[in-house]
Amino acid sequence: MNNQTYNQIVNFIWGIADDCLRDVYVRGKYRDIILPMTVIRRLDAVLEPTKEAVLQMKKALDAAGVIEQTAGLCSAAGQAFCNSSPFVLRDLKSRAKNQQLKADFIAYLDGFSPNVQEILAKFEFRNQIDRMIDANILGAVIEKFVSPTVNLSINPVLDEKGEVKLPGLDNHTMGVIFEELIRKFNEENNEEAGEHFTPRDVVELMADMTILPVVDKLKDGSYLVYDGACGTGGMLTIAEERLLELAEKHNKQVSINLFGQEINPETYAITKADMLLKGEGDQADNIKLGSTLSDDQHATKYFDFMLSNPPYGKSWKTDMERLGGKGDISDTRFVVSHKDEVELKMIPRSSDGQLLFLANKISKMKHNTELGSRIVQVHNGSSLFTGDAGQGESNLRRYIIENDWLEAIVALPENMFYNTGIATFIWIVSNRKAAHRQGKVQLIDATSMKSPLRKNLGNKNCELTPEIRTEIAKLLIDFKETEASKIFDNKEFGYSKITVERPLRLSVDLSQVHLEAFEAVCRAVDDMPVMSLLEEVARAFDYEKVMDFNLFEKALDKAADKLNMKLPAKRKNFIKNHFAEVDESAEKVIKKIHKIGKVEANPLHGLYETDQGIVEYEPDTNLRDTEQIPLLHEGGIQAFFRDEVLTFAPDAWIDSTKTQVGYEISFTKYFYKPVKLRTLHEIVKDIKTLEAETEGLLNEIIGG
Repeated sequence: MNNQTYNQIVNFIWGIADDCLRDVYVRGKYRDIILPMTVIRRLDAVLEPTKEAVLQMKKALDAAGVIEQTAGLCSAAGQAFCNSSPFVLRDLKSRAKNQQLKADFIAYLDGFSPNVQEILAKFEFRNQIDRMIDANILGAVIEKFVSPTVNLSINPVLDEKGEVKLPGLDNHTMGVIFEELIRKFNEENNEEAGEHFTPRDVVELMADMTILPVVDKLKDGSYLVYDGACGTGGMLTIAEERLLELAEKHNKQVSINLFGQEINPETYAITKADMLLKGEGDQADNIKLGSTLSDDQHATKYFDFMLSNPPYGKSWKTDMERLGGKGDISDTRFVVSHKDEVELKMIPRSSDGQLLFLANKISKMKHNTELGSRIVQVHNGSSLFTGDAGQGESNLRRYIIENDWLEAIVALPENMFYNTGIATFIWIVSNRKAAHRQGKVQLIDATSMKSPLRKNLGNKNCELTPEIRTEIAKLLIDFKETEASKIFDNKEFGYSKITVERPLRLSVDLSQVHLEAFEAVCRAVDDMPVMSLLEEVARAFDYEKVMDFNLFEKALDKAADKLNMKLPAKRKNFIKNHFAEVDESAEKVIKKIHKIGKVEANPLHGLYETDQGIVEYEPDTNLRDTEQIPLLHEGGIQAFFRDEVLTFAPDAWIDSTKTQVGYEISFTKYFYKPVKLRTLHEIVKDIKTLEAETEGLLNEIIGG
């Protein structure tokens, strides 16, 4: 279907809302009528050709006393659903009385099979019938939807010569129309859609990248395909089409079972309707309603292929609370054991849960088959770099890369999607990477591989033609270094984040002036005995400034013994925090002295061997700093610390208890193309030209 026909249908349906609902519903409620009526008309149009056969079958079943008639009626309809009422939708446009119209319309809805009844229930459409009848608009709405100027059927409408007058609508295009209507409704209500519907060209590219690299490994048999944020089901539909097409080309006999989950009742209902229209009534039961994050309804299943375009930049706070709160989440999809870490938490910030959909899919990978599992998922740029070392986003990247599951990431052109113009990336994850890919990650820059649309579709102003999709897929399959394809060692994206400490250096001013100033502090906290202690110490040091806090502390202990005064840690810290002063020329403050033999000296980590034992100094929190050291840095952490830190701060050390490993991926870093600057001669020439033009204009004005 071309864009003109697509836009015509969208505008036609949108126009029904303006023509019929304007004075009855506020604009925010138009969708409550338009979306279910669009589904009803779509189902009705598909059933029209077999209506007489269904009525004949019902008559026969009634005569035979058969109670359970659904299977027989669906068989007569030639679909996975049916309508056994005596009406098709166009029969109802000519009712003269509203009450008769209401009765017949309800009878028409009641005639649908149970699987359609669930769809209508999710739309809560029956709640609207009385209001439409009271406002005298139901007949007008029906008349609009059955207009001969628009075709919502799968089959084309032919003219008298047998030529196509109105093309048929395939299921994916119908899904695009639904999504465009939803987008327009959300715009009218100043709402965000939350999810970004994936255009067919992008889905076909994703399907190719899912299947083409392993097409030679396909065997006769059944394959399971999953989408945990399935929306209107378009991604599942196209993935199935592509898999069947490629299998047939390679003489393989395969069957596909589709599974999905969707949180929005409206889009869930549309997906179920789509499955029914494809004749896949059984598979419709594999589409579940609910939040994948907090209510995974495929928890015990594992899948061969998983594709998704989850919502990004959307809060998952409600799901977080249902899972127990960020600090208490224990779901094994999001908290895993990895290497030496018993609990590696892959829980991102509450404002964006897109990476959790990837973690969910990773938990559903098959590990006991030759093919394993392949995941292809759309993300925005934040999934590449958001989150510091040790935080949830970075931990998930680390988990994927250190398990050698990340096969490739493809940067798509901007403005590829209907609802957003931001940069998007396709992640390709596999637990059966080919031998030549093991230990490597491929980055593909496809941002310039696009073809402009003649007319925008929402934000979408370009597309991936079949030729462009083939070119991108070839880059993935060839696995070669080109201007658009870069290959890296897994560790290229990893780094160690170290915490650099510097010693606390304190001096103590025991002058009378300083003592008197401190006395006011002691009075404020009602601890005057401290002053007696300090006077004793001050006399011992002859009221001089002490540059070694360690000596001062020993003097404090000695004075306390002499005065028979208790000196608990709380009182010591009070003196230290309010009386001592940070002084870079003072001696380092000792935190602890370990016995030689019990602890190994290691200056790199702040443990120094002295005559007293292994000394551990107290860090100055104001001087604390962090450094990110690439995992591939020559010589590792030690070389970096020696060359880049100790050179400038010889007394620094690393707090090894705080070292974290992080991962981030920067496309800009690897594909940056510097713009050539103009020469000075070119700039001067332009300036002189502007000066001449400006002077001429000024003379013209003055002269005039």
